[in-house]
Amino acid sequence: MNVQTMIDVFKDKFPQSGPPVAAAAPGRVNLIGEHTDYNDGFVLPMAINDQIILIGSLRSDRQVHLYSMDFEEASVFSLDAIEASADTPWSNYIRGICVMYQKTTRLQGMNIVLQGRVPQGAGLSSSAALEVAAALLVKTLHGIRISSTALVKLAQSAENEFVGVQCGIMDQFVSMLGKQDHVLFLDCRSLDYELVPAPFSGTRVIVVDSGVKRGLVDSEYNKRRAQCSDAVDLLRDSLPDIQSLRDVELKHLPLINSLPNELAKRARHVVTENARVLQAVNHLRREDITSFGELMNQSHISLRDDYEVSCRELDLLVDMAWSIPGTLGSRMTGAGFGGCTVSLVEESASDAFTTQIKTHYKENCGISPRVFVYQASKGAHILPLA
Repeated sequence: MNVQTMIDVFKDKFPQSGPPVAAAAPGRVNLIGEHTDYNDGFVLPMAINDQIILIGSLRSDRQVHLYSMDFEEASVFSLDAIEASADTPWSNYIRGICVMYQKTTRLQGMNIVLQGRVPQGAGLSSSAALEVAAALLVKTLHGIRISSTALVKLAQSAENEFVGVQCGIMDQFVSMLGKQDHVLFLDCRSLDYELVPAPFSGTRVIVVDSGVKRGLVDSEYNKRRAQCSDAVDLLRDSLPDIQSLRDVELKHLPLINSLPNELAKRARHVVTENARVLQAVNHLRREDITSFGELMNQSHISLRDDYEVSCRELDLLVDMAWSIPGTLGSRMTGAGFGGCTVSLVEESASDAFTTQIKTHYKENCGISPRVFVYQASKGAHILPLA
């Protein structure tokens, strides 16, 4: 993705514009801590070195003119009457950001060109990257004073309230606040966070897209949320002070196991996954990536057997990864029922890993998987333009 090419396109599309500003925001991969976010729990995502860039300048009117280089199409809307677009759904993330800002600030029109390298449909949060980059661009162009955490909440609100996707806050949080060579340890209840050094210099974080569309996610996601809530209601008879599964500890596993079978399995995953995240952070602090990888493996087994959000293809990819020498850990990542796996692989084995995964997965599933090798990268930022 060439920023100078983007500038040239911007000047071609909007020749009367003043000096532009460029904002970039990365996608993310969650290393461990799955389905814990909406249970007030802990997550450990990493910003990746694929990002979305927006280049824009102010207009003198109240019109917002957008051009997507990826889709090669334009979209225009008025700040006086912002409605969702069925024709250019990618524009709705920027429209939503403008709606949220205008609850407190009157915006000016803007000319914006955008392009992204975050793979779409792979569960790597291209939507959050677009929202965060748009929020940062609008903030910078208008000189709006807003904290990073408030900007994250604004971006999440755009997706929840305007786009209509009930996502948690993790994706926008790490896209905004990620740091190079660090992972982000986030408490989803308090929003306290810590940037933990990632001792991955001799390893590679490899994401494999199964190519399976996550068709069951919405209904099953809502079902899992309801089951977690039901488990809390039953556990409250013995633990009257708990607000969510975040408040249930490993010592309470016998109590969890006494719940009806499905509720016991859902609660057991969340409680043990929260514990795994805390252990994972300690392993990173000690630079013990072998133990970190073992926790990734345990996480997948729990997601597969207790939370039951994996699928045949994801399990196959993880089993393949486990069989390849040099793989320290592998698990499904994201909502489940398709999407991606994430593996921590020794650098010397990464090429062999990629080759074997591509070959054997194609032989078994008839699908050529997309494979991405990532590093822990910095969060949203303003790019210097010559």
